[in-house]
Amino acid sequence: MNILIVGSGGREHALAWRIAQSPLCERIYAAPGNAGIATVAECIGVDVADHGAVIAFCRAHDIGLVVIGPEAPLVAGLADDLAAAGIRHFGPSRLAAQLEGSKGFTKDLCAEFNIPTGAYGRFTDAASAKAYLEGRSMPIVVKADGLAAGKGVVIANTAGEAAAAVDACFDGAFGAAGSEVVIEDYLDGEEASFFALCDGKTAIAFGAAQDHKRVGDGDTGPNTGGMGAYTPAPVMTDEMIARTMDEIIRPTVAGLASRGTPFKGVLFAGLMITAKGPELIEYNVRFGDPECQVLMMLLKSDMLPLLLATADGTLDAVALDWHDGATLTVVMAATGYPGTPEKGSEIRGLDAADAIDGVTVFHAGTKADGNRVLANGGRVLNVTARGASVTEAQARAYAAIDVIDWPEGFCRHDIGWRAIARERGATG
Repeated sequence: MNILIVGSGGREHALAWRIAQSPLCERIYAAPGNAGIATVAECIGVDVADHGAVIAFCRAHDIGLVVIGPEAPLVAGLADDLAAAGIRHFGPSRLAAQLEGSKGFTKDLCAEFNIPTGAYGRFTDAASAKAYLEGRSMPIVVKADGLAAGKGVVIANTAGEAAAAVDACFDGAFGAAGSEVVIEDYLDGEEASFFALCDGKTAIAFGAAQDHKRVGDGDTGPNTGGMGAYTPAPVMTDEMIARTMDEIIRPTVAGLASRGTPFKGVLFAGLMITAKGPELIEYNVRFGDPECQVLMMLLKSDMLPLLLATADGTLDAVALDWHDGATLTVVMAATGYPGTPEKGSEIRGLDAADAIDGVTVFHAGTKADGNRVLANGGRVLNVTARGASVTEAQARAYAAIDVIDWPEGFCRHDIGWRAIARERGATG
């Protein structure tokens, strides 16, 4: 079977790498791909925003499955147009993708179907939003409603910070994404990323991870798209996974189906594990990045049949198998990130890093220049390792980073610290 993967990041490299191991896979194409993806797929220049061009490519190259990696093509309705053309695909429809495309949509769904989440309000003007803030407890969370590349969320510690965040949204700081604002109560606890495959009626758990959003060691500095992640997430016990499925995932799948907009793809629930149990912070409608990288490394099952079952509505007939131990990924970013990253610097030593036992380096923002690999983004590499424990996986990942020659790159040095502290406590 020929596969087309839409996207160019570390998530898509991890998916391509895992799918390429399937005996069902004949050839993989990626649009547009990157220098790492090019080692397992043919990168093509099809404009993914031109749905007609994507469909024409699929027909010309006998594509049996399109795997849509990022959120923007899903919110733009690529899955709908592929469905109308009779092309099998992994990823939800435009209406179901509103779970990520509109934070207000998700909060309203939670209210309708009694899904635990923070109390909230939706606003289309600054005056109403500021009026809602009066008397609310701090800290409080102000979110641009639409897709804002992970930058439209402010945790305000004071009423003044909250009001400034509201003004920033309505003054155009996040473009059209900020034309509506969601204000919600701050949830206190430990965060986790939870994933479930959904075929429109059946949902199965697909692992949990924890990531590190802050750019600096010790969880300092500005938020990023993620500086590293690990799986399993110790906070997601069997009991917590069962509660998440029963209280959050299944009600969401059933609610969307009852509305006539069934969800088919992967549900990524950003959770806060509070004193009351799991509560939903937000939904994403695709695999996380860099969480996907650690999940693909730990997965023992063939990934391609899982994607096909999700697309075909047959998840009730599949089972998952995982490797023992843990996986961890460290993001190497270009100088300047999360501001304006410096592009074009050469990265050496990648083959030596990949040769370390248990290590795979996924490319997140690279491009090929002949035989050279150049940085071409903010988050550039995901140095990923598997070990018997998070501690061992971390040691292998940082050993690989030590042999990568890229003076213009940087990383955090404490990825996995929370899980490692738990492991030390358990053995100490």
